Amino acid sequence: MKHLLNTLFVTTQGAYLARDRETLLVRVDGATKLQLPIHTLGGIVCFGRVGFSPQLLGLCGERNVLVSFLSERGRFLARLHGPVTGNVLLRREQYRVADDSDKGAEVARAFVAAKIANCRVVLQRAVRDRPLDSNSPDLAAASSDLAALLRELKHPLDRDRIRGNEGRAANIYFAVFDHLIVADKQSFNFGARNRRPPLDRVNAMLSFVYTLLAHDVTSALEGVGLDPAVGFLHTDRPGRMSLALDLMEEFRPVLADRTVLSLINLRQVSADGFRVLENGAVLMDDNTRRQLLVSWQKKKQEEVLHPFLGEKIPVGLLPHVQAMLLARFLRGDTDAYPPFFWK
Repeated sequence: MKHLLNTLFVTTQGAYLARDRETLLVRVDGATKLQLPIHTLGGIVCFGRVGFSPQLLGLCGERNVLVSFLSERGRFLARLHGPVTGNVLLRREQYRVADDSDKGAEVARAFVAAKIANCRVVLQRAVRDRPLDSNSPDLAAASSDLAALLRELKHPLDRDRIRGNEGRAANIYFAVFDHLIVADKQSFNFGARNRRPPLDRVNAMLSFVYTLLAHDVTSALEGVGLDPAVGFLHTDRPGRMSLALDLMEEFRPVLADRTVLSLINLRQVSADGFRVLENGAVLMDDNTRRQLLVSWQKKKQEEVLHPFLGEKIPVGLLPHVQAMLLARFLRGDTDAYPPFFWK
């Protein structure tokens, strides 16, 4: 089993990352603030004005350390990785299945079914934990509606209908998402999903965590030799990591949404940790962003029983495990792709 490696998040503006043999150095104003052996890292995420030495970039490429550059506000800008790994035959089979309407739809159906099921678990746990809450009937009704969509997905559907079910499920889920927030409702209210720019604090946090998740899933897909740009649910588009977006669907409610909800409901973030710009965009300040990054890393250390493998693994390895299972299916080692269903 692959070991869970660390992700280094660099948020200090003006920081410069350099190489000293097999060690990464983080320098600020000429002083070395951090040293890390490169073999302990699975990825590096840089926010804003962060410099990078060519020697260190070369080392990251050799050691398969994915490097992502984001704006200071967390908007994705660029990604660098080393030589393509894996068997070319695996990628060819990925492309064939993606182009096959029936086989491609089967994989897309698995991604969407897992996403909807995992959204249901989020809602059901809220009902279970707060049975006397006045919002519980709405949450239970939304869970029931999602169950109806899941029943439809038990039968083969074409990809357009699968995408339609995914969209309807998202509308149902986010229509009651505000009910999952129980602390400081005045500051952390959620009306609807919005982005580019996010227009409230909750959407600002969701968009940021989804970007982190995309980094991890892309790294996992490349690690097993799959092409993250060719998906089964999301259509091909220049510059879009369609397969990474596909695989992310299973993890959004489990990893991203629960991380954001925990931070709000445990009052680990506060309203004054955000800025509102003239155009209505809501941004996190540096302290809030760091708090979210710390929580994200802690979340990845938690262990979960994987229903298909039957063993406990760190949450942070879920993208790798699912990428590995997808590769096995494409190679013909399994009859179907087993998505991750959270229990």
